[in-house]
Amino acid sequence: MILLVYIVLTPGGGPESRIRLYRRPGGVGQDTQERRHRSPRRLRARRLNMDKDKIARLTRELLTELGEDPEREGLRLTPERAASCWEFLTSGCRGDLETVINGAVFESEANNMIICRDIEIYSLCEHHLLPFFGSCTIGYVARHHVIGVSKLARIVDHFSRRLQIQERLTAQIAEAVKDTLDAVGVGVVIEARHMCMIMRGVEKQHSSMTTSSVLGCFQSDPATRNEFLNLARQRR
Repeated sequence: MILLVYIVLTPGGGPESRIRLYRRPGGVGQDTQERRHRSPRRLRARRLNMDKDKIARLTRELLTELGEDPEREGLRLTPERAASCWEFLTSGCRGDLETVINGAVFESEANNMIICRDIEIYSLCEHHLLPFFGSCTIGYVARHHVIGVSKLARIVDHFSRRLQIQERLTAQIAEAVKDTLDAVGVGVVIEARHMCMIMRGVEKQHSSMTTSSVLGCFQSDPATRNEFLNLARQRR
C-alpha cells in the first residue's frame, strides 16, 4: 500500500486548508517493479532476443485489420519480410556500445579538432513509426585518445537503429563519443527530414530539422563551438 499526501491550500491559508491522504493499491515492491520496467536498461534486457515469429503473426493480424488479405500473392510472405526488416531497423536496441566500438580507440598526441561529416542517418520516429533520415556531422577535440573513423559511423547507427526522436539521438551520439574517448569536447549536428511531417499531417514536402549537441570545450568556448559549426555547415 502506497500513501500519497496532498496539501490543499486556500487563499490566505485559512481554516479550509487541510491535508488529504490517499492510499493507492499496490505495495512498494510493485511500484519499484514498475519503475524498473520503465527504465531503459530493463527494456534493453527484455529485447535482447526478438521473437520474429511473433512479429510476423502480429503483422499478419495488422494486415487483416487494415482490410487487406494476407493470403493474396503479394502479401503472402510480407509478415516474415516485415519481421526481418524490424529486426534490422531496431538492432540498436539489442546491441551494446562496447561491442560496436570493438576496441578501436587509440592513444594519440593529437589535440586538434577532428571532424567526420555527412554520415548518413536512417531512423524511425517513435511517435508514428515512420522514417526520418539525413546526415550527421561529428567533431571532437581529443585529450589522449582518438577513435577509428568508421566507428563514428557505427555509433551513429547504434543509436539511430531504434525508435527515436532527433533531439535525443543527437545528444546520445555526443555523449557516447565524449564518454568513450574522454574527449576535451564534442559537437554533433544532425539535419534530417521526417516522413511523419512530409507524407502525413502538415505534409510539408521540403521541411527539415537541424539539431545540435555540444559538450565540454564546444559548449564552454564560443570560438571552438563556432569553428565546429562553421565547418559542419560547409558544403562540398
